[in-house]
Amino acid sequence: MANQRTIAKTVKVSGIGLHTGVDVNLTLKSAPPNTGYIFVRTDLDNFEIPASVEYISHCAYATTLLRRGVVLSTCEHLLSALRGVGIDNCFIELDNIEIPIMDGSSENFVALLERAGIKEQDSPRHSLKILEKVEFEQGDRKMSVEPSEKFEIECIIDFPHPFIEKQSFHFVFENGSFGREIASARTFGFTEEIEMLRKANLALGGSLENAIVLTPEGMLNEGPLRFKDEFVRHKILDIIGDLALLGMPLLGKVKAEKSGHAVHASLMSKLLKTDSAWEVI
Repeated sequence: MANQRTIAKTVKVSGIGLHTGVDVNLTLKSAPPNTGYIFVRTDLDNFEIPASVEYISHCAYATTLLRRGVVLSTCEHLLSALRGVGIDNCFIELDNIEIPIMDGSSENFVALLERAGIKEQDSPRHSLKILEKVEFEQGDRKMSVEPSEKFEIECIIDFPHPFIEKQSFHFVFENGSFGREIASARTFGFTEEIEMLRKANLALGGSLENAIVLTPEGMLNEGPLRFKDEFVRHKILDIIGDLALLGMPLLGKVKAEKSGHAVHASLMSKLLKTDSAWEVI
């Protein structure tokens, strides 16, 4: 039986928000057993927003949480890193509205957590074990979760772009596989979307330092892709981060086709309402 884990020491990092473009200071602190992940807005009298499905507000280009009018945006890459390295409990302090984007992947957050170290706690870890299949569909976007003895994700994406087209990847969460296969995959966007996003006051902090920017024929970034299928791997990174809002590790197989943050949220909501489909072990 595995025990819960938190970080061994406090660590800090600064950066800018992808969508807001604001400067933000982030501090990760250890938390007691059964705390989960709690965001703390130090600029608003330490107002707390638990990382939970019930506080998902909207999911256009990032996952945003909202509690009593207080917003916390773009949480998925950090949550993915926490879940990916096996941290169960953590206080996440920040002094602005959005988690810093860093390089657009989870790699910097994984390095930060490695610097913090891991402390085992004397309470057993709880997992959400899937007992029966639950599916959500919205047009050609599909997502499901079904029983499995481990946490695994099968993801398919399809974009009419020469660098992407149809990509699929089957990820199995085991023995550091997150760090090797998923953590460094960066977020991506298309030049034709940028003007629309900026008009909507989004992607204000976006740059070639924190995203892969695709032109109709290629990409603006000078460096090579980190994986030839970096795009589908990043989608899996997002799925892991969004599923962290379930509040505990998942034991089940996720299948996703052309999904996005809103689809992830809808599947989680449907799953939690289907009492017969899961148990906490």
